[in-house]
Amino acid sequence: MLGCWPVRPWDLFRSFTLTFLLYVGPLFEKIFVEGEFDDLRHRGVAAISESLSSWQGYRNYVAGPITEEVVFRSVLIPIHLLAKISPGKIVFLTPLYFGIAHIHHFYEFHLTHPHVSLVPVFLRSLLQFTYTTLFGWFAAFIYIRTSSLYACIIIHSFCNWVGLPRFWGRVRRPEYYPISPVVIRGKDDTDLVQASTEGKTLRLRWTVAYYLLLAAGAYGFYRGLWPLTASEAALAEFARDKRR
Repeated sequence: MLGCWPVRPWDLFRSFTLTFLLYVGPLFEKIFVEGEFDDLRHRGVAAISESLSSWQGYRNYVAGPITEEVVFRSVLIPIHLLAKISPGKIVFLTPLYFGIAHIHHFYEFHLTHPHVSLVPVFLRSLLQFTYTTLFGWFAAFIYIRTSSLYACIIIHSFCNWVGLPRFWGRVRRPEYYPISPVVIRGKDDTDLVQASTEGKTLRLRWTVAYYLLLAAGAYGFYRGLWPLTASEAALAEFARDKRR
């Protein structure tokens, strides 16, 4: 029930494929619009190594995903299953703990930005709580359907790397500048937000391509949600599974 053994590569691959479909639009923006592809092409493994060797990268892509998935999926979900709580309730309930665990960023951001009024700080924290809770729903669903802690860790790290999807506005190529350690406190990657300008506005076709991919990815995610998470190792059956 802890999701550590056995390792099922096929479940890992299908779970990541489902996540990839959901983020195909933001992935297009990050790799091709923001220039991650050029960075990888010119620097190769050094770019990845540099990101992981920084404390921000290690926290966001290694330590954070591992510790949070162990606690909020591998530990909490089996406890709720043993308490005879239905899978549907577990999917919607346990991520609330995950979202609440990020509320302290409200206080952190207020400390590092004392001149910002509380209303935008609250709205910012509310957005983060909403996003982390939505991700928690997805991760809990994946965990119950596949019993794979590793799948949850991989998609958690991937989502941290891609970031929050864009839902409005034109895509732009950001221009980054050096930042101070004070700015980069907190789990929410404020370094990227604070350390970039709007940058160069690209041709409209880039924005059109992004939103088309975003819509296509959302549809693919909807169609693949159940078939791509079907596994013989499922911890429990949802009501939809029992009706079949």
